[in-house]
Amino acid sequence: MFNRNLLQKLIRLIFSRENIFAVMLCLIIILLIIVTADTAPQWIYQGF
Repeated sequence: MFNRNLLQKLIRLIFSRENIFAVMLCLIIILLIIVTADTAPQWIYQGF
């Protein structure tokens, strides 16, 4: 079994403030690219 303290340190390292901001920035940029594109990408409509 994992040591609880080690697991908490690992979670803090992965979900640090900088990493969360970087992921949010990346998602915002991807969303802006999709929303502002002239034509919708084909992969959105593959399930329909």
